Amino acid sequence: MRILFIGCVQSSEMFLKKIIEDKADIVGVITKSESKFNADFVDLTDICIKNDIDCIYAKNINAPEIKKYIKSKYVDLILCLGWSQLLDKEILEIPRIGSIGFHPAELPMNRGRHPIIWSLVLGLEKTASTLFLMNEMPDIGKILSQEYIIIDYKDDARTLYDKVMEKAVLQISKLIKAINNNLIDFKSNDFVEGNTWRKRNKEDGKIDWRMSSRGIYNLVRALTKPYVGAHFVYKDKEYKVWKAREIITNNYKNIEPGKVIKVISNKNFWVKTEDNIIEVLECDKICLKEGEYL
Repeated sequence: MRILFIGCVQSSEMFLKKIIEDKADIVGVITKSESKFNADFVDLTDICIKNDIDCIYAKNINAPEIKKYIKSKYVDLILCLGWSQLLDKEILEIPRIGSIGFHPAELPMNRGRHPIIWSLVLGLEKTASTLFLMNEMPDIGKILSQEYIIIDYKDDARTLYDKVMEKAVLQISKLIKAINNNLIDFKSNDFVEGNTWRKRNKEDGKIDWRMSSRGIYNLVRALTKPYVGAHFVYKDKEYKVWKAREIITNNYKNIEPGKVIKVISNKNFWVKTEDNIIEVLECDKICLKEGEYL
């Protein structure tokens, strides 16, 4: 089965390494030389060179020269695992079997953008790793494999990403074997209703100390590395917060949100929220005094 692989992020690299390990017939790889869009961008050319796999760069996956390249490979299956552009109808009709996409959420729910971030921001207790048959609409094709992942209170973007990928690389391995053995039904399914998460913007990452302590905690853990970090503004300057914890207490119920309760260091301090206390454990260096307001 001749496989063409498309991807340009950390998960793409993990998927590609696994199918190389499984000795899949990878006839070509399409990746990017740079990306300002993906915080977890990875150029896949090094791994391709090491494993003697043909590889090209693409800025626009639907460009005529890219379509010509894909057609020249006589592809049975496309794996598009970690790419921000949709494949158009012409590309989707090239592979003999079909094209498989990946979405780290519980499809048909939670389609759309930033699934790991939104799962944590919203305080969800579970998510999923989903492989599906691609069509012209985002995250809507027939589900081919889905594994559930429990989201623990202590999970953050890094640990949840790792949990999802631990499941996902095993899924892709099993799925390719099942396809090779003709055990997968590739008939498209009808559209199933579900929600679609929107693209986040900078304001979505801003800490408002009038939020609940749980809301702030979820925001910080959702945006920590490898993502951009939650932030707050103090004296017209932006400060990134990478780690925080909730302190559930009734001792400060008469104190207004945003007041600095305790300063331990220039990266570690307590702030009153709408209901409790947030202890900032790791952030950009900041000079605060107890009693100030953020």
